[in-house]
Amino acid sequence: MTDLTTDPVQFLSWLHKNIPLTKAMQLERLDYDGESLTLTVPLGPNVNDKGTGFGGSIAALATLAGWCLTTLQLREQGLDCDVVIARSEQLFEAPVTGAFTARVARPDSASCQAFIERVATRGRGRLELSVDVECAGERAFTMTGQYAAIRRQPDTTQ
Repeated sequence: MTDLTTDPVQFLSWLHKNIPLTKAMQLERLDYDGESLTLTVPLGPNVNDKGTGFGGSIAALATLAGWCLTTLQLREQGLDCDVVIARSEQLFEAPVTGAFTARVARPDSASCQAFIERVATRGRGRLELSVDVECAGERAFTMTGQYAAIRRQPDTTQ
């Protein structure tokens, strides 16, 4: 059986093992309260040649935040799913000059419930999320993404 932990410390450890980029970016903190999720990384390993945040790192952190929220929401319902970003729109609003944080909140209850029910009954669903990346308390980047989830089939070989 797959470990469906939703504990933020255990989930972060799982991320480091399964998504090596999280270690390279030095993602050391994941805050999750069931309603919202926050990820923070230092500038150092995510810097570009101008001394500001590398666009790829900023976009990756935002994408990862939405992926984590979607995955954790499904796990809370006992649903083991493959989650991928299916579509995203990004807007770089200001340079990132220090540590930066991605923040994402659950959409409205009706959207969340419909998503969970779709995955539970049909084995797949999509969830639209909006993620902000901030530096020094100011928004520097926004992403709207659609995450697709496909329920994994139970392993019957054991």
